[in-house]
Amino acid sequence: MTQEIRVQGLEKSSSPALRASDADRDRVTELLRIAVADGRLDPVEFDERLDAALTARTLDALAPLVTDLVAVPGSAGALTLPLAGTPAEPAAELLTIKERHGSVRRDGRWTLPHRLALRTAWCDVLLDLTGAVRSSPELVIELRVSGCNVELVLAPGMAVDANGLSARHSTLAISRHTDDTPEALRIRLTGRMRHGRLDVRRQTPPR
Repeated sequence: MTQEIRVQGLEKSSSPALRASDADRDRVTELLRIAVADGRLDPVEFDERLDAALTARTLDALAPLVTDLVAVPGSAGALTLPLAGTPAEPAAELLTIKERHGSVRRDGRWTLPHRLALRTAWCDVLLDLTGAVRSSPELVIELRVSGCNVELVLAPGMAVDANGLSARHSTLAISRHTDDTPEALRIRLTGRMRHGRLDVRRQTPPR
């Protein structure tokens, strides 16, 4: 008995020629970028599927490109990926985090805003982006922090630009993007850090 796999937002309709929208193609493209970053597609497969996704005209042409990358209901073999068009919660234009003499932790599945403002003093901050739902190709993190230890955890395919960050009496430890994973998200750090430490580390991709 053949089991039909449905991809959320890309179910086949009664009309075999239902046209795909730009949003449909964007959802599939994001799934492919996450899959290659996780090591479930190699670069050659990624390029082939990406070309097919960008030129697909119907939903029937898009669905086969990701059916082996999402979980079949009731199975435990595949990993369910968050779709770009269906985030855990609506993406905010600006998310502001404020804390003094405490701690801040964001991890697991959470929706990245377009801009994140960090307003913290004398506390520990952990921003884990490895399970986050991406809302755009770029995330701007504006820091105004003093006396803080800020740790940023990235998944493969995420690149950091810290040229806009002013740091005084602080330590910046940013690991370089050295693998061949295509860039899926650029993180731009701006603002200022005083008397603190910033650690940017990358999640080791599965072998």
